[in-house]
Amino acid sequence: MSTVLRVASPPPKPRLIFDGDCGFCRRWAARLRRATGDAVDYLPFQDETVARDHPEFSREKFGQALHLILPDGSVCSGAEAVFRSLAAGGVHRWLLWCYRKIPFFAGLTDWMYRQVAARRQFLSKLDRLL
Repeated sequence: MSTVLRVASPPPKPRLIFDGDCGFCRRWAARLRRATGDAVDYLPFQDETVARDHPEFSREKFGQALHLILPDGSVCSGAEAVFRSLAAGGVHRWLLWCYRKIPFFAGLTDWMYRQVAARRQFLSKLDRLL
């Protein structure tokens, strides 16, 4: 789900923006944070820092998917944001390789991400049970 969107004020290290009002999103951001350590910063889009530093985005856009803002100012979202975050943290780099090199993998994981994002409330309940 690559985009051509760029931010004017890039962060010094990758910054993953997620929906802090969504329990499912908070839990998965915490899981990613444990995997990536200090290599990636995590902020809910509701944090005032996000609106101040990245006015290019509306709250609605941030609420649709995870967004990873990279130090070069480029932005990716959805499955690609997950895979690039993991790779930045030095874990599961093979997922980003697959995303970039295997066409059906990118399409499939983007589709899966959209399906999960559209069903976050239901999946949040299931996620808590598991």
